[in-house]
Amino acid sequence: MDPAFAERVLARALAQGGDFADLYFEYRRSASLSMEDGRIRVAGGGVDLGVGVRVVAGEAVGYAYAESLEEDEIAEAADTAARIARGGGGGPAVTVKRRRAPVRYGAEISAVDADGAARVALLRQADRAARRASRRIVRVDASLVAVHKEILVASSDGAFVADRQPMVRIGVSAVARRGRRTEAGSSGGGGRRGLEYFDEVPASFHGEEAARVALVNLDARPAPAGQMPVVLAAGDAGILLHEAVGHGLEADFNRKRTSNYTDRIGKKVASPRVTVIDDPTVPGARGSINVDDEGEVPRVHRLIVGGKLRNYMHDRISARYFGRKRAGSGRRESFRHPPMPRMTNTYMEAGEDGTEEDIIRTVSRGIFARRFSGGQVNISNGDFVFSLVEGYLIENGRITAPLKGVNLIGNGPAAMEMVSMVGSDFRFSDGMWTCGKDGQSVPVGVGMPTIKVDALTVGGTEV
Repeated sequence: MDPAFAERVLARALAQGGDFADLYFEYRRSASLSMEDGRIRVAGGGVDLGVGVRVVAGEAVGYAYAESLEEDEIAEAADTAARIARGGGGGPAVTVKRRRAPVRYGAEISAVDADGAARVALLRQADRAARRASRRIVRVDASLVAVHKEILVASSDGAFVADRQPMVRIGVSAVARRGRRTEAGSSGGGGRRGLEYFDEVPASFHGEEAARVALVNLDARPAPAGQMPVVLAAGDAGILLHEAVGHGLEADFNRKRTSNYTDRIGKKVASPRVTVIDDPTVPGARGSINVDDEGEVPRVHRLIVGGKLRNYMHDRISARYFGRKRAGSGRRESFRHPPMPRMTNTYMEAGEDGTEEDIIRTVSRGIFARRFSGGQVNISNGDFVFSLVEGYLIENGRITAPLKGVNLIGNGPAAMEMVSMVGSDFRFSDGMWTCGKDGQSVPVGVGMPTIKVDALTVGGTEV
């Protein structure tokens, strides 16, 4: 695609009026392997290609796409998107200019193009490591997914910028059995990397970790119920922050006045210990982007600083509505979808309250939440329910027993107000999370230090 081609299509998109138009070209190759109980069951791959055309006229948005790079088919999509601005009169000539994006990731060894035998070997390493952990491991499943994605964004404000976006992800699950009782565990990771990811985090690690969690859960006892202190582990527990707080800070919810954070810029929304950041610049992280899906080079967003709400995450439309500069938070699942404000790598900054052990010692009776399976959040008020796949009982400042059936119930903003300790042991979760919003899924990263929330409702089976 050259600038002249983009200029012709953009001019056509604005021929009936409109304030702005952009084109989102995408080429994606993927490869996947799935091993079930030691046997490769699924080996697949695919190629997807197309262009999304957006026309914005005031508060209205027209969107259409073409599954082709033929100019006449893209022009037809442009005509369809332009109908939102019909009667507005023709727009001025469009000129675009090539821009360079920064480089925050890359794949030294493309996982998509790697030899199939090499990818199978990684799954077998994970399988063997899990089974070596114990004779009680009776089943192991593993998967490996790799993506090579190229995008090009051209817009009527002059942008013409491209990016290559690699991705690799491994997932391993293990089942342990003792007598009639069976329990499962899982582990996964990856990022905007190639096969070199496994030089740092061997596939065997994820096999061992999946087996460890399954074996721990064999000894898990029913969880207590009631309100009590909860210690959230560093790393994976960042998914609670992402869901219960992060979505409410996406500007489209605040523009529509459906977020609990609407009209609260500059106000206290969390404990003074809490600083929340969305950072698309973390090298190689799953949520990182060199350029957003509107052609903007993204920057770090300091959302909550010292407990006060400072910013929302904006796409072009919300930035214009709030009178803010565009900051690169416009993301989309594919060329078939319009962009919207989305998170990238969302985390809480480290504090000064010591290690995991230091924080656990302050709890007489409570819950230690190490791993989450996901949950549900009401964006309008921040109410959430999260399930744990690995959790423990804390008694007299010590971890005493693994628990099963732990659900954490609370309100995101209220939970952030009750953060009384923030550890110095910050870490990112390994790259495994995918975020859904309005029917679109995008890869994201999460992270946090160990923190203590003074009171959450634990939905267990023992009183």
